[in-house]
Amino acid sequence: MCNRYGNRGFGVRHDHYGRFAGNSREYRVPVNILKNDGEYQLFVFAPDRLKEDFRINLKGHELSISYQLKEEARENRNWVRHEFSKTSFERTFMIDETVDPENIRAEYENGILLLTLPIIPGSEKPAQEIKVS
Repeated sequence: MCNRYGNRGFGVRHDHYGRFAGNSREYRVPVNILKNDGEYQLFVFAPDRLKEDFRINLKGHELSISYQLKEEARENRNWVRHEFSKTSFERTFMIDETVDPENIRAEYENGILLLTLPIIPGSEKPAQEIKVS
């Protein structure tokens, strides 16, 4: 995986100054990324959601994951204490040419959206050590 600045690994969308692009008050759903033999796995922490309301899109090298909370789900109640709530979100990651876009899979279970991104066999280049002179 490669972010837009060429760094290995998944990248989040940043502005030109390296800051996260978007409102700083915007909810950023937590994401863990694991690399196994032959695949990347994205674990998106999104409890108590409906799997039908997730949107996952791949446009070029941008993988976006979003969830749009329906208005009828936002109920006005007389809360005595209200410390958490569900909210809409979007996260965008840059993927590189080693990922097989035709075989990306997604499943939602126990509050975790799991995306599996297979790596094309033989597409990864070994790291190159550069000596300091």
